Amino acid sequence: MDSIIIEIRAGTGGEEAAIFAADLFKMYSKYATFQGWKQKILDSRPTSLGGFKQIIFEFQNENVFDLLKYEGGVHRVQRIPKTEKSGRIHTSTVTVAVLPKPKSTEIKIRPDELKIDFYRSSGPGGQYVNKRETAVRITHLPTGLVVTSQTERNQLQNKENALSILAARLLEKKMEEEQSKIGSERKAQVGWAKRCEKIRTYNFPQDRVTDHRIQKSWHNIEGIINGNLEPIIDSLQSL
Repeated sequence: MDSIIIEIRAGTGGEEAAIFAADLFKMYSKYATFQGWKQKILDSRPTSLGGFKQIIFEFQNENVFDLLKYEGGVHRVQRIPKTEKSGRIHTSTVTVAVLPKPKSTEIKIRPDELKIDFYRSSGPGGQYVNKRETAVRITHLPTGLVVTSQTERNQLQNKENALSILAARLLEKKMEEEQSKIGSERKAQVGWAKRCEKIRTYNFPQDRVTDHRIQKSWHNIEGIINGNLEPIIDSLQSL
């Protein structure tokens, strides 16, 4: 059984970017539900208007990485935000990272390499504030990587979630280092997009989603946001 960890982060665009991050989470979550995958939220930073500054979640299934490995990169949205009074179309961005969850033999994390802090979890407006210190922050001392988790109500589960995120990021770092040695061969492929590469635009006024890597567009944007990702995924898989 394979697992992946997906990180969605709001980029440029303020609250509208956070709302679109929530839209993308809904898109992937509904697609996972249609596929019958197990899913679990590992960490989130919700906003007061229903968006996410960041949300990290895990999918589990036999072929989950093969289906979603091309989703990593910058996703751009063009639409009139709910908060926009003059009717102007805004452009916002969200970053998606798709990380394979390493098997226990792939990444070894030694306890003496970790600095673990516990603190009180929080949410927008204080409404989700937990009076106990259940949130976890883990710093990986050799690399300086910092991960957090505050979605669960106990320290142990949040610690396990944070360690899962850390292991996935360490594997990503290892794979990036290996790919950099390969050099220009990867540039000719769609492959994994770097976190800074714009891969797709969701244009709501024109009801169109465009993947810039393959120069192909699809209509029915509401259906796509509601989990109908098969046409896009099939096109990327067929390359």
